[in-house]
Amino acid sequence: MLSCALPCSGESSFEVKTEADSSDHSRLHTQENQYTCTECQKRFSSWDALRMHINIHTGKCKCTECDKCCQSNRELAAHRRSHSGDKPFECTVCGKQFTRSSNLVRHSRIHSGEKPYKCQLCDKSFNVSWSLSRHMRVHTGEKPHKCSLCNKAFIQSTNLNTHMRVHTGEKPFKCSVCNKAYIRSTDLNIHMRVHTGEKPYKCSVCNKAFIQSTVLNTHVRVHTGEKPYKCSVCNKAFIQSTSLNTHMRVHTGEKAHKCSVCNKSFIQSTSLNIHMRIHTGEKPYKCSVCNKSFIQSTSLNIHMRVHTGEKPFKCSVCNKAFIQFTNLNTHMRVHTGEKPYKCSVCNKAFIQSTNLNIHMRVHTGEKPYKCSVCNKAFIRSTTLNIHMKIHAGEKPHKCSVCNKAFIHSTALNIHMRVHTGEKPYKCAVCNKAFMQSAHLNFHMRVHTGERPYKCSVCNSSFSESRSLQRHQRSIHIDNA
Repeated sequence: MLSCALPCSGESSFEVKTEADSSDHSRLHTQENQYTCTECQKRFSSWDALRMHINIHTGKCKCTECDKCCQSNRELAAHRRSHSGDKPFECTVCGKQFTRSSNLVRHSRIHSGEKPYKCQLCDKSFNVSWSLSRHMRVHTGEKPHKCSLCNKAFIQSTNLNTHMRVHTGEKPFKCSVCNKAYIRSTDLNIHMRVHTGEKPYKCSVCNKAFIQSTVLNTHVRVHTGEKPYKCSVCNKAFIQSTSLNTHMRVHTGEKAHKCSVCNKSFIQSTSLNIHMRIHTGEKPYKCSVCNKSFIQSTSLNIHMRVHTGEKPFKCSVCNKAFIQFTNLNTHMRVHTGEKPYKCSVCNKAFIQSTNLNIHMRVHTGEKPYKCSVCNKAFIRSTTLNIHMKIHAGEKPHKCSVCNKAFIHSTALNIHMRVHTGEKPYKCAVCNKAFMQSAHLNFHMRVHTGERPYKCSVCNSSFSESRSLQRHQRSIHIDNA
């Protein structure tokens, strides 16, 4: 009797009686299959294996209950137990019963931890041979199970079966709590944690817990700084592949998610969902302090800083703090002098786009804010609000030094310089300083010679509007 010369890890030890048997058995290790079935072209490593396989085609070992054809009488006998319910093979550890002894042998490895089938490429081990065979496709790249509709290929037939539900729309796994349905049972199991509150995957650094292991793996990159997904265009890196996919649309210009109401398009579906609330009026995020509602949770979070006084974004130049990061970015332009928004009519530039939009009304003549008392119209809503205080007689901003009151806070701020002596606006030519920027602008005309105010009667020019008015009253009194 001969033994196998190679590490043989079958269901039981294998011994061969002849040189021919040894040659046939060695093909199990070399994966040489030289015996081919003439009916289905399936290949086998030994003649005995082929001979047993042929019984399936001839029907020699056929089940009388379901007409299934087996390879041998022994396999047929095991199969018949599936009809009779007979399970003679019982696990001595957990009492689970099986129709076949081979199933019991495989099951026992769960308790023993034995994994006799080892991959020669990566040393990963398996408790059944077919798991190793399936695993080998990871290394070979073989994907034998192809979708007949979209040609997507899979390593396992079970994955193909699951994939087919994408095309059929079948979602057989339904939540018993909210009736949400899923293609895969694993997806349902994960979903159930939403209802149970179970978060079994905990971060070892910050103890934050997660429903899915994949989400935990992604979260850990926050601590490690790992960003494995890099943009091939601008080299920007991301923690998640989905973030990279979304980012790529910035380069391609793709906006796949379109609003059905106004046709506005968005890069992300989440952005479209938020946008739809503009049309529906839905504001699901409510402030617990003042009951003000918001479309987005981020807007509510920012709003809460009004109540808490938190201003987390601080200017590195002057230490002024802001509630929002965008406000800090805008403020930084005061220091850098950047004015990216330029008027197409007069080339005047602005720090903010909103200021440019308001400025354009100077050219268009649009004054959308009208006083309900005297019908005077204004370019800005803030100017209208200040004007309304004239009718109300309201002067809410009072000087703490001399008690002089003002309609607007900016007027009070300017007035306070009378007491402090502050003159923050300095002439770059002669260093003369002024309390107000408007006064500096007037002064600069002394150096530039600019006289923008022209008399319509005699064409005399003046650097200030009040000088023109004085000229017209004294010289052209008859035309006034």
